[in-house]
Amino acid sequence: MSEIIDPPAPAGTDSVQRLKPNAVGLVGVLFMAVATAAPITAMVGNVPISVGFGNGAYAPAGYFVATIVLTLFAIGYAKMSKHITATGAFYGYISHGLGRVVGLGAGFLTALAYMVFEASLIGIFSFFGNDLFSSLFNIHVPWIVFALVMLAINALLTYFDINLAAKILGVFLITEIVMLAMMAFSVLFTGGGPQGWSWGSLNPLNGFHSLSGIVAGPDGSTMAVAGSAGVGLFFAFWSWVGFESSAMYGEESRNPKKIIPIAVVSSVIGIGVFYVLVSWLAIVGTGPDNAVALAQDSATAGNIFFNPVHEHLGQWAVDLFKILLMTGSFACGMAFHNCAARYLYALGREDVIPGMRKTVGATHPLHGSPHIAGFVQTGFATLVVLFFDLTGRDPYTGLYGLMALLGTTAIMIVQALAAFSVISYFHVQKRHPETANWFSTFLAPLLGGLGMVYVIYLLAKNASFAAGSAASDWVFAAIPWVVAVVGIGGLLWALFLKVRNPQRYAELGRTVLEEAHER
Repeated sequence: MSEIIDPPAPAGTDSVQRLKPNAVGLVGVLFMAVATAAPITAMVGNVPISVGFGNGAYAPAGYFVATIVLTLFAIGYAKMSKHITATGAFYGYISHGLGRVVGLGAGFLTALAYMVFEASLIGIFSFFGNDLFSSLFNIHVPWIVFALVMLAINALLTYFDINLAAKILGVFLITEIVMLAMMAFSVLFTGGGPQGWSWGSLNPLNGFHSLSGIVAGPDGSTMAVAGSAGVGLFFAFWSWVGFESSAMYGEESRNPKKIIPIAVVSSVIGIGVFYVLVSWLAIVGTGPDNAVALAQDSATAGNIFFNPVHEHLGQWAVDLFKILLMTGSFACGMAFHNCAARYLYALGREDVIPGMRKTVGATHPLHGSPHIAGFVQTGFATLVVLFFDLTGRDPYTGLYGLMALLGTTAIMIVQALAAFSVISYFHVQKRHPETANWFSTFLAPLLGGLGMVYVIYLLAKNASFAAGSAASDWVFAAIPWVVAVVGIGGLLWALFLKVRNPQRYAELGRTVLEEAHER
């Protein structure tokens, strides 16, 4: 099978315009995918919540469970990517597996998720930036300043070749991974922590354990604690959101039929092993009981990571850690900006709404980038950020927390649909029997899809807790309605096209690397 890698068509034509082919290799795709998971932000932001209100010292076991479920999902997802290479990865896969109607609904939901994820990460980046300048330089910079700077940089980088963004993300990603690894190795090489090695934290069965009992804090005081395994598992799964984005860079990558499946599976397993070990060694270094006690207060929760760093490496490392929290969240937001731009472009080039092909679906004649879609995404994210600023909402609990919940709700639904679409594609439609396999295209995606459904249940059950003080905000109450309107809106629009414009309906989800037909 030969690949058609036409250069981008000039703007203003009715033909589908392509992204720049062969622009990025395996390493670049991995950087883009792993950056969306934001390892340092996921660890410092989510592990303390899992420890204090979920699984307790068994939080790493929850990450172990998530690794298993997501690996099963990724196996089927990777098999699909061998036959369908499209920028709208979920959109294309589900359209082929479950039909165009469900596919367009999923495409709308995925676009929504990535669009609000950028705004969410701008919130936590701005929060970390404000805190960093206050603590290190005693300078108060309004958070909206950091937000606007990040918006401008993201818009600029999306305009150019994807390889530029991949290189910048690579630098940020390597530095945050090195910092977390330094913390982990410092604990490992100094013989562990004050309360032993906590080997039970690595037993995946303990991921279903709920925190309860009496713990002694670092100051010798005791306290009663309680949590829910569901909270711990939900925040573990939340830490992976974005890994699936590697498939959307297939059209811009070199030899996508080979490197995208590798990127999908290796990013899941790599992130999973890293998360399990780093969270475990942070808890060991702090002491399991000490970690649970520290996690009860948001003001001290980050010390689960900062204390071992300070003890073994010094204050300079703590300051560097805080800087990397800022750059890590910036890298994550940049990666999601690229994801959102590509999803808008994928929907636009099929002219889902008349006029989109020549605007949002256009590519830059020189850089081959979805530059117009990128600017549309910047405009959307700017409106969201300004809304939260002008209404006096907090950048962390408000912008970051609420938009992350909105995006996570949407993307988890789509991931479950993607898993089941693999089964339908290979075993119901019986496409590509040479690839179909009882485990990789049936059992693995079935178990992965059921696992995603369970996570959706955990999300619904624990959404108020995850939102924290923002749970009383009307924006929080509107989240399920927004998801329903966007998803159902996509379904209804597809049905409308099916009746009124069959030709356009026939194109839904069918624009892949080899012209307009799945091979």
